Amino acid sequence: MTLPIRVDVVVPAHDEEDGIAGCVDALAAAVRTLRRAHPEVAVSVTVVLDGCTDDTATVLRQTVCDDPVWNTVPIDVVATEHLGVGRARAAGTTRALASGPRVRDRWLAHTDADSRVDPGWLVQQAEAHAAGAHVLVGAVVPDPDDLDPVVLARWTHAHPPGSTLGHVHGANLGLRGDVSLALGGFDPVPEHEDVRLVERARALGFAVQATTELPVVTSGRFDGRTPGGYAAHLRRTYGDAS
Repeated sequence: MTLPIRVDVVVPAHDEEDGIAGCVDALAAAVRTLRRAHPEVAVSVTVVLDGCTDDTATVLRQTVCDDPVWNTVPIDVVATEHLGVGRARAAGTTRALASGPRVRDRWLAHTDADSRVDPGWLVQQAEAHAAGAHVLVGAVVPDPDDLDPVVLARWTHAHPPGSTLGHVHGANLGLRGDVSLALGGFDPVPEHEDVRLVERARALGFAVQATTELPVVTSGRFDGRTPGGYAAHLRRTYGDAS
């Protein structure tokens, strides 16, 4: 199978003024890496400003202006009322697939505005398409700068290499464009839309691959945007430093 014609990155953002610059800068580095490895693969980015009430939009505009890579990569910014992450991710997917090459020749790469992808992440995503994957489930690690050293030590002890293989995170998830449509996209739910999508893919017999290589660094905050998301998991499982 050949490489995708285009990788479409989708990023939902709800009040992420502190994280969006790091997210976009990391994506810019990944674009540069992809261009060196596979210059024939195009990239587009769709950011969904999901009911933002802070300065996420302003920080995003400034970050894009500061890096010349965004002069040559389309970055589509969509502002919505507060939809919640499932509906926001779905809206971004619909927007991304609305134009461009046929969907079978495209790969949707999902991450979050509080997360930073590895420089090789877009290469990994594009090569998953080439390898015949329908869905790629990637790993995440909490930002160590967000965690007290005691809490970080607990997390590290509980996560030896490979232990998170197959865990589903919307901050590191890819799938072929036509597969996304066949699965009906993300469910309009306030959380776990990523888990539900992958469960549906497995149940329907699609080729779901998982990797712990090139994990995405995501926020280690305990106060998250959804009640049962990654922040709640960190808080419940590893507690505070006392």
